[in-house]
Amino acid sequence: MTKATDLRAKSVDELNDQLLQLKKEQFNLRFQKASGQLENTARVRVVRRDIARIKTILGQQTSSAASAS
Repeated sequence: MTKATDLRAKSVDELNDQLLQLKKEQFNLRFQKASGQLENTARVRVVRRDIARIKTILGQQTSSAASAS
């Protein structure tokens, strides 16, 4: 699990990279679940919430950048 304060310190490019990585992991977890190979079911929830956390921070950064200019 990633803390929001850690994410706010990262650049937009780093956040986008991490978002892409989490989406790939989410896909792999869904694939494992469908094939019955998923052992750590709690990881699905953690990944989903981390994705939401990153999207929220990206939205906040873009809206603050738009209002600043």
